[in-house]
Amino acid sequence: MEADRSLTFGDFSLDLAKEQLFCSGEVVALTPKAFVVLRRLVDDGGQLVSKEELLQAGWPKTHVSHGVLKVIILEIRRALGDDPAAPSFIETVPRRGYRFIAPRTRKAQVPVGPRGAVVGRDSVLAHLEDRLTHALAGQRQLVFLSGEAGIGKTAVLDAFLARAASDPDLLIARGTCLEHYGAAEAYLPVLEAFGRMLREPGAERVIRVLKTYAPSWLAQLPWLEDRGDRAALPRELLGVTKERMLREMAEAVEALTATTPLLLVIEDLHWSDYSTLDLLGMLARRQEAARLLVVGSYRSVDVIVKGHPLRALVQELRVRRQCEDIALAFLREPDVAAYLAQRFGGHAFPSELARAVHQRTDGNPLFMARVVDELVALRVLELEDTAGD
Repeated sequence: MEADRSLTFGDFSLDLAKEQLFCSGEVVALTPKAFVVLRRLVDDGGQLVSKEELLQAGWPKTHVSHGVLKVIILEIRRALGDDPAAPSFIETVPRRGYRFIAPRTRKAQVPVGPRGAVVGRDSVLAHLEDRLTHALAGQRQLVFLSGEAGIGKTAVLDAFLARAASDPDLLIARGTCLEHYGAAEAYLPVLEAFGRMLREPGAERVIRVLKTYAPSWLAQLPWLEDRGDRAALPRELLGVTKERMLREMAEAVEALTATTPLLLVIEDLHWSDYSTLDLLGMLARRQEAARLLVVGSYRSVDVIVKGHPLRALVQELRVRRQCEDIALAFLREPDVAAYLAQRFGGHAFPSELARAVHQRTDGNPLFMARVVDELVALRVLELEDTAGD
């Protein structure tokens, strides 16, 4: 699924690819500088943006007066039909700057798994949502999701993230550890997670935090820099150590989550590099309030068999009550019946079918889906609602 490249508020939408303002599907005339200023205000929705910051956004490396900014704000207000005496979109903070006050909306940007893939996981999803609620209130959370291959960890995360994405103010970063042979690149899944997030609308605030607190991380993502900054990349990376990157990202996350909630998901931690585990441990051990939820998934058997240090980290954090470890169980026979009902449009199959599938798969969701796929391929079962797929 492609990321939604727009910021929406009320009847208006900023198309970030076309750099146009739309109202109920119709283009609203707006000059390029006004678009840049409006986007910056929307990106920082609810936060005061100083006049200097807006001038830097619209006229980088160029000296212009505050009077120019006033003209641009007036153009934006006219385009939005906003009354400065009783604003619905842009509030003036005298002698300081402006604040965007309209609520934003955002489409979910996380693909949902195949229909029926999360049957039997209501309690797990409810628990993850409860942990997110605590995180939004400023109580940092670290949750591990464990289970064997095919147990449905990714499907649960897909469903959870699809629900979480309905909050337009929640930053979502998702990365995956890769199986490797030899030394693994330090922080690879975290770099992937932030790289994906920084391609989404509203990423400017995160980029500013990284520039201030974690420049070595930003240097690992050169596509974010302008040409002038790229020339400085070799100097930025000179002498950078894993320990420095660890301290920088920990501070950056603290600064970011002081005002902005962050949901960081790292999958397949049984393949994780050790530096990523160090970062997770540091984020969990800190005592300061943070609007942060970290969710990591792993195969428990792989961790035990390979003697991966993740096992020691989870055990330590659990003893200190600084994390939770949710072990996914196999599906029960009623869950298999629910899956069949969802997949086949509510068709009522004989109970013997769910029992037979459950017995042959032991309730492993991946095996269950494959068995049903084979029955469909053999025309033992037929889909009745393919027109709606």
